[in-house]
Amino acid sequence: MDQVTLRWFSRDLNSRGTLVASALSDSVGEALIAGRPARLQPLFDRAVKDERLLAVGLCNADGLLLQSTAGFPATLGCAQAQVLAAQPEPWLALPGGAVHLGVHDVIGQPPPPPSPPLEQVSPASGLIPDTALARLGEAAAAIESPTSSPLLLGRLVLLQDMSFIERRSADTRRYLIGLIAALGLVIALITVVVAQLSWRGWVNGTRALMRGEGLLSPLLSGAASAPELAPLAADLRARLRDMEDEFRRSQGPEAEWTAERLRALLQTHLSGDQVIVVSNREPYIHEHADSGIVVKRPASGLVTAVEPVMRACSGTWIAHGSGSADRDVVDAGDRVLVPPGQDEYRLRRVWLSAEEEQGYYYGLANEGLWPLCHVAHVRPVFRESDWEAYKRVNQRFADAVVAEARSEDPVVLVQDYHFALLPAMVRERLPQATILTFWHIPWPNPESFGICPWRREILQGLLGSTILGFHTRFHCKNFIETVDRYLEARIEHEHSTIAFREKETLIESYPISIEWPSPEQAAGWASAAECRQRVVGRLGLPTDICLAVGVDRFDYTKGILERLNAVERLLEKRPEWVGRFVFVQVAAPTRSALEEYRSFQERIERVAERINQRFGRPGYQPVHLLATHHEHDAVTELYRAADICMVTSLHDGMNLVCKEFVAARDDLRGVLILSRFAGAARELSEALIVNPYHVEETADALHRAASMPPAEQRERMASLRGTVREFNVYRWAGRMLADAGRWRLRSRIEARVKRSQTG
Repeated sequence: MDQVTLRWFSRDLNSRGTLVASALSDSVGEALIAGRPARLQPLFDRAVKDERLLAVGLCNADGLLLQSTAGFPATLGCAQAQVLAAQPEPWLALPGGAVHLGVHDVIGQPPPPPSPPLEQVSPASGLIPDTALARLGEAAAAIESPTSSPLLLGRLVLLQDMSFIERRSADTRRYLIGLIAALGLVIALITVVVAQLSWRGWVNGTRALMRGEGLLSPLLSGAASAPELAPLAADLRARLRDMEDEFRRSQGPEAEWTAERLRALLQTHLSGDQVIVVSNREPYIHEHADSGIVVKRPASGLVTAVEPVMRACSGTWIAHGSGSADRDVVDAGDRVLVPPGQDEYRLRRVWLSAEEEQGYYYGLANEGLWPLCHVAHVRPVFRESDWEAYKRVNQRFADAVVAEARSEDPVVLVQDYHFALLPAMVRERLPQATILTFWHIPWPNPESFGICPWRREILQGLLGSTILGFHTRFHCKNFIETVDRYLEARIEHEHSTIAFREKETLIESYPISIEWPSPEQAAGWASAAECRQRVVGRLGLPTDICLAVGVDRFDYTKGILERLNAVERLLEKRPEWVGRFVFVQVAAPTRSALEEYRSFQERIERVAERINQRFGRPGYQPVHLLATHHEHDAVTELYRAADICMVTSLHDGMNLVCKEFVAARDDLRGVLILSRFAGAARELSEALIVNPYHVEETADALHRAASMPPAEQRERMASLRGTVREFNVYRWAGRMLADAGRWRLRSRIEARVKRSQTG
């Protein structure tokens, strides 16, 4: 800053020196022309009385110092002064301090030459001689037309004091420091005041949050409702829920959840009320065969989870009758007792025409909602005709629920995305019913769900539920945000409830599971060694083979293609496994009427054939693709024979195949490779968690699983079995039904209070 100030004042001194030189130039020029420079001394002495002008010197054109004031340095010559003045910084250091040096030229006209003497005029004649007239003419011409040009008469050397610059710089620094200090003090005072006010609000808000306001109970004051505390409240709320889930998982139930305990819960919490399940897929399918009518269980995670609950509560299951012999075994009311030979609950079948099934099931449900919710790499398709069929079929099933209900307040369990409109339809007919809807597939974010043309109608239909369940808290959060985006509803995040049209819906996570095998079932299994011998013999495999299995439907969300790519990469990276590693994929055909599923199955078959051609040899085939339906016992045998089970879903609500594999391994052997995008990955952390899109990572996990020591396998499998056994399907149903019982009790109390008030 001092350098900048110095340059500014240097330019100012140059301008001031030019003005002084201009003022003195006339007097100096006359004195020099007259040859009397000494008479300038009084003029110079008066000039240096100025506080900034220190000394003045006068040099002639030849560079000789003619005159100077008393303060002019004796060592400074005219030539040296001229050199210094030509520099960018014309400063001269003197014992008294630095001075600014300036040299200014004095320009003037030279004196005219003397005129020759004129001749005498004779008075007698009165005539001027001719020669005199000629000389007068020449003099007049010389005056009228001068031929001389301006000449450098001399140079003025001005020395100006620069000490005032330092004084002004020091003053400027002091002023700036004072100004900055004052501004800093003002800013500090403002900051302290704002911080004090903000801190007071934060302290009050934080105290309110720690009391549970906005987290565990409604807000009691405005302190905790400050906008800046909203992210903190949301994080604390999410963390509390995570801690609650972790606590439940670590503590486990007080007693093991069984069918008997579920029945007891129904009797205590629901007073033995009727339980009705609604799903598209039926738990048992009757088919015509050469030997007569046979009964099959479909390959469905929903059936695996819900069927044990129905056997425990002896309710009614309403489903689409899709088997070729289904009509032949029902009574006049389209009902049949199942399981065959045990008759533990009733199955009510609803008949659909081919057109209805095409529009409702294959159309909107599986070409629209399924890829939409799985955020799969398949574009969802929405047709108006499919939507109309979807509405008609939902109404048909709602009518069936009303027909099967024996009271005004049954417990209705609506299963999956096929019946998004049904809860509101049942609520309209049975206002006192307790409707539990469980969405078995993921729920996407609001932006993705916004693709659906009928998003508002689907959300309104689901909000007819008393309780709406998802597999994970993440899916609950997505649903609440979707409602917030597209509907006018009151949302209480602290309680996970949504109030819509004077009805409240609880949004909760209920991780689904399987029925843990009973001791009698486990005793009926063949040993793991015997199961392996049967599978190896049936597929023609070497006895010392490392066997990996996958059990899925032919669905593009299950990651079958990705696991085949991982197998191929394993054999590429580690040739020592060629001939020693076999992957068996059980893939039950599904939704074959849809082009996406047909083309996907064909692609899987081509990839499997390519791998077998690359790495196969006589007597060895690395990939065995079993594209047929397998009964539960056959799948259990395959689980017990395998060394590795691969579950590589690209996006899955839960996936029960991994839990079935764990339940089947009572020998504590085998390794589970599990996709991080399956809901089960949160519970089964002892599995080898992989990203199925990362081929290298999955191939390395295969190698690690195939090479895992038996001791590590036992340790991991024992932990996995403990988790699946505690958090079984009865606990899943028990939590939902217990919550339903509390809501029913609250509703009845509120109804009594209203009656007493009106009475």
